[in-house]
Amino acid sequence: YQRHPLAHGSRPSGPAKRCGPRPATTVPVPAAPPPPTAPAPPGSAAVSIFRQRTGGRAVRVILCASLSQHRRFDYRPKTDPYCQARYTFCPTGSAIPLMKEEDVIEVYRLQAPVWEFKYGDLLGHLKIMHDAVGFKSSLTGKNYTMEWYELFQLGNCTFPHLRPGMDAPFWCNQGAACFYEGIDDAHWKANGTLVLVTTITGTMFNEMAQWVKYDNETGIYYETWTVQASPDKKSTVWFDSYECSKFILRTYQKLADLGAVFKKMQTNYTSIILFSGEPIYLGNETSIFGPQGNKTLAAAIRDFYNPFKPHQSVREFFVDLFKIIDRVILNHQFYLFYNLEYWFLPMKSPYLKIIYEEVPLPVGSKASFGV
Repeated sequence: YQRHPLAHGSRPSGPAKRCGPRPATTVPVPAAPPPPTAPAPPGSAAVSIFRQRTGGRAVRVILCASLSQHRRFDYRPKTDPYCQARYTFCPTGSAIPLMKEEDVIEVYRLQAPVWEFKYGDLLGHLKIMHDAVGFKSSLTGKNYTMEWYELFQLGNCTFPHLRPGMDAPFWCNQGAACFYEGIDDAHWKANGTLVLVTTITGTMFNEMAQWVKYDNETGIYYETWTVQASPDKKSTVWFDSYECSKFILRTYQKLADLGAVFKKMQTNYTSIILFSGEPIYLGNETSIFGPQGNKTLAAAIRDFYNPFKPHQSVREFFVDLFKIIDRVILNHQFYLFYNLEYWFLPMKSPYLKIIYEEVPLPVGSKASFGV
């Protein structure tokens, strides 16, 4: 079994979002080829707004109901030493053990406020939560924790660095799985949740471990934002987030598919949502920032990200905050980096919302193993 985390490197790859009670380091990846595009509709208000920002140059819009499929990669490239974490990623990480087939393993839902180890329940009042999963072996009595979070802290996963001498924004946005022995009961119980959700066999655990290896090696970029058309529950989701809770939900679903039967209980998760009209595809790093790129568009993207840099003083913070409000709310503009490609979001009210909504525990597709 491979050692977790499998964070061999960052990318062949701010405002705070949730995941990451244990903070951790940043990197660019080979540009991906742009997807097929279609001409923008003549009357598109979003295209009109964007043309104003790019000096009237033509743009293209991808017309589809959802753009939210998160891309999988063949490998993890080496991380760039420029990407550094204030807190070491997965400092006590260990290999996932091979369990005996006859073992009976309890599976626990773990949830606590982000940065609970430093700020207690402060972010819990805003329902900004971090999720993990715990295991307890009946044969050995040992406990284990598994979670997925940012290698280089949340801010690096949400906004890029603008480095001198580099035209393209520089991203440190990898996330990875972390597996380690022990469950910190005090951490999870004090202001959060530690509750039994199902019981599995050692065989099911070992199959899950193989899946974790695949999931961790191919889904490598953290994505803070969910982007959807409106607050309505049935509205179009343009882009889906890819963070700690999504990993836990995938893990639960894998266990259900292997035969686990989950208890009937309410389970809620945090999402940070941007509200936007139909996104406009702009291109990848090469097509925008390369030698033959669109210099006007490149400058607009860099200009947009500049106010999100780490702040050195109170005055700088408020000056940049005003710029962010002006662009995102007053001028309805947001540039999103997703699957190594850039998109323009024509923002609309209510612009941003943090929600804590119920996502039911899964039902599997195989014969069940009793709880």
